[in-house]
Amino acid sequence: MAGSAHEKVEKNVGLLIALVLVAVSFGGLAEIVPLLKDDGTTQPIKGLQPYTALELEGRDVYIREGCHVCHTQMVRPLRAETERYGPYSVAGEDVWEHPFLWGSKRTGPDLARVGGRYSDEWHRDHLYAPRDLVPESNMPAYPWLRYRQVNWRHTERKLNAMRMLGVPYSDDDIAEQLQRIARDWADKTEEDALVAYLQQLGTVRTGRSAP
Repeated sequence: MAGSAHEKVEKNVGLLIALVLVAVSFGGLAEIVPLLKDDGTTQPIKGLQPYTALELEGRDVYIREGCHVCHTQMVRPLRAETERYGPYSVAGEDVWEHPFLWGSKRTGPDLARVGGRYSDEWHRDHLYAPRDLVPESNMPAYPWLRYRQVNWRHTERKLNAMRMLGVPYSDDDIAEQLQRIARDWADKTEEDALVAYLQQLGTVRTGRSAP
């Protein structure tokens, strides 16, 4: 009886697919549901702050130019990784990341802890002409970022969208960011924004301060 039932499932492709999906679904739920109730994966770590408008625009430049394709932002809990990059990544660092940039593809160094490691000028020179600083680098140059100004037209909408997704921007926070744009950042370039984003990466965990 058991053998015939097993044979029936194996020979019925539709039934086999349905049962595989049921098994995978239950397995996935068993792994995912407990994490939804774990504060370590759903609550921000101590000291985490939402991005400023400048950093948020820099993150968009980072994604637009494909930086996340070659550089992960996920230090794995392995000795070789923590000795090179710093403390391993935890979920509480990225609860406000939309979209999150964790991954396993690493062509260039992991950037999860790059904030404060180099000066602003180093980053600017590296983006403009990478091989002037790292001769063996295969990173492309991004000279246009130095001359292209940040487009602030949609920034307020971006801040509000992030708030809808759970980032704790208050009305006062958003108003303050818009004032800073008008007062301090109106002429900032995309290079400025990208460097600002890079300089805050991982500083909560490393204790380094952005320059």
